[in-house]
Amino acid sequence: MDLSGGVAESLKNKCILITGSTGFLGKIFVEKILRVQPDVKRIYLVIRAPDSSGAARRFHTEVRDKELFCVLRKIHGKGFEAFMEDKVLAVAGNIMENNLGIKDMNLLDTMVANVNIVVNAAATTNFIERYDVALGTNVLGPKYSMKFAKKCSNLELFMHVSTAYVAGSKEGMLLETKFEMGETLNDGNSNASYLDIDAELNLMKDTMQYLHSNSESKSEIKSMMQSLGMERAKRYGWPNTYVFTKAMGEMVLGDMRGDMPLVIIRPTIITSVYKDPLPGWMEGIRTIDSAIVSYSMGTLECFLVDVDIAMDIIPGDMVSNAMITSIAAHSNNPSQTIYHLSSSVRNPVNYSVLLDSCFRFFNAYPRHTKDGTIIKVKKIYKLDTMAKFRTYMRLKYKIPLEGLGIVNMIFCQFFADKYKELSKKYKYVMQLAELYEPFTFFKGVFDDMNVEKLRLGLNANNNISEAEMLGFDCKHMDWSRYMLDVHIPGLLKYVCKN
Repeated sequence: MDLSGGVAESLKNKCILITGSTGFLGKIFVEKILRVQPDVKRIYLVIRAPDSSGAARRFHTEVRDKELFCVLRKIHGKGFEAFMEDKVLAVAGNIMENNLGIKDMNLLDTMVANVNIVVNAAATTNFIERYDVALGTNVLGPKYSMKFAKKCSNLELFMHVSTAYVAGSKEGMLLETKFEMGETLNDGNSNASYLDIDAELNLMKDTMQYLHSNSESKSEIKSMMQSLGMERAKRYGWPNTYVFTKAMGEMVLGDMRGDMPLVIIRPTIITSVYKDPLPGWMEGIRTIDSAIVSYSMGTLECFLVDVDIAMDIIPGDMVSNAMITSIAAHSNNPSQTIYHLSSSVRNPVNYSVLLDSCFRFFNAYPRHTKDGTIIKVKKIYKLDTMAKFRTYMRLKYKIPLEGLGIVNMIFCQFFADKYKELSKKYKYVMQLAELYEPFTFFKGVFDDMNVEKLRLGLNANNNISEAEMLGFDCKHMDWSRYMLDVHIPGLLKYVCKN
């Protein structure tokens, strides 16, 4: 691949449409484009809102005003607001509709005539999302984004952000290869060896219609649609609704693209910004962060994990940098390319590093309760099989809970509220364990030969400052130092607000 013309130069005077800009990765991506190439012509951000003022309001509060834009603010000083106004336009829309739900026909015509690059980063990442919501965002979203892209008369590239875990629970070396339409993760002997996406969409619609016709409550509909999503995912070989629908989204794009240049980005577990522009910056409790926060508060006594397995994390700025570089590498190249943004091959980091880093950090910098009491942490008890976890939970929690149930019956339901509360907590913990088991015991590693070629292309373009600014090589990262000095402090500062 030829990047000799420069990555930043390839974005000059380009119009880029981005979905999912209010998400964690979307913000990092938008900020980096504006900093790498301030002469980008226009960035259109399709944001769900009833009108243009609502979209602008969401852009201001959920994107532009975030700490992440501190470097851009410093660069432009008093001209920051004018710069953002000139370069970025928040567009009211809905990615699950034709024309991305854009109602302003004049604006739509302008976008169709001018957009060069479409980046679909919108997704719902909830493992047990309602099936209708997951299909809408993760399958119909890519479909309607591609339909829009095909209308654009000057389109050079379509990019889609997926997840490496579309691989399901496969083991060994996992290649950067595409899904064929209808492909499943079942073997050929299964009675569910072909995935009919249209049939899945119709099943979802029929189920929703049935539930509404029977006047089910909102909570019942939510529960039943969550269960349907998990049942369909497991039927075809995927562990949860999220990765199942993301795989379907990839299939739809591959089937629709024709000769349109298509890049699919598959990150593993995305973590906080490593270096640029704001080390440690992050939003929301991500996959491993719920465990870190619970441990810091003294509420996580055991961890279901094989500590020798790679946890496969990748900082958000490295993912964004690879996305920008791949735009330069593949624009106007009529092929489909998959990129695994991962660390399990280049520089694997085991879960033992996470647990050790948590113990060291919170021993040195303990958190406090509301009344000021220091929370002392201990080395966590590790359970390396689901069978051990179930035994542990039964002995420590289930048997005492059953005892409380008997006492509650004897005392005429006097402890009913307490019994109900503890039962609910127990079921929730067991559900979480089953959800995360495929990831904490994941035995696959993600081949990144395509990513390596992209790295080599970036480093060979004779622009040292650009290669540094857009670096995405995790090979020489000290993961322990990253956890201790960047990620955990960032989690506490930007998410826990400590």
